[in-house]
Amino acid sequence: MNNEELRKIVEGLIDTTNIAGSKSVELQKKGLKITVKPDKSPVSNGDLEVDKILTERIKKLTPNIHIVSEETVDMTKKNTLSTYWLIDPIDGTKEYIAGKDHYTLNAALIINKIPALGIIGVPKKNRLFYSYGKNNSFMIENEKKIKLTCQKKTPEKEVHALSNEVNPSQDIIDKLKEFGMTSYKKLSCSYKYCVIAAGEFDLYADKIRAKEWDDAAGQAIAESAGAIVTTLEGEKFIYGKEDYRNPTILIRRSKKLDA
Repeated sequence: MNNEELRKIVEGLIDTTNIAGSKSVELQKKGLKITVKPDKSPVSNGDLEVDKILTERIKKLTPNIHIVSEETVDMTKKNTLSTYWLIDPIDGTKEYIAGKDHYTLNAALIINKIPALGIIGVPKKNRLFYSYGKNNSFMIENEKKIKLTCQKKTPEKEVHALSNEVNPSQDIIDKLKEFGMTSYKKLSCSYKYCVIAAGEFDLYADKIRAKEWDDAAGQAIAESAGAIVTTLEGEKFIYGKEDYRNPTILIRRSKKLDA
């Protein structure tokens, strides 16, 4: 697919993602119904409703491309796909259940094992992010479309970092310091990719090994804006893994983070 085809697909998901986001907020306010999945993680009726809304729209946009969703995937079957959709209807389910605002709605199209487009809704922040190839990463906020370029918005000579924990392990602190970290805060959902793409933070590092659907949309958005996404060891990673399990993650706004 060329960039114009990708643009039409991802822009065809904007209204749907906003509708799904509004539904997630509505259900959260009403009080969520929670069940526990076989892997012991919680899932709410909000996750399932968002999954249904996104999946139905994606099927209409690309009827011949397989969809893999966190909420419907059969983990007993090995993944053999190289081109497919990844959906994480709500990333940050625990925060969502707790009534917090740091959760996201995610969809990404993987083409030849690379995230080719991504869309992330952050309904309680009134923000939506999407991308469709190099130099085509955008944020919609207050109905205004803003191009994302990873331009630094943090103070010069400072490196503001993110990690998955309030108190990261010493090896993660050391990794953040390796890149000049001057302060850090916790942000565990895919919103981390978005705020780095927007230049609002400079760095993320953690050794938590997430699943492909946790990272794909965010990686597409951040890389399209100019960010560098690798493992903690600096290696690139691709999608289409048999068990959908991603490696450790390091996200850098650019090679030089303090200016």
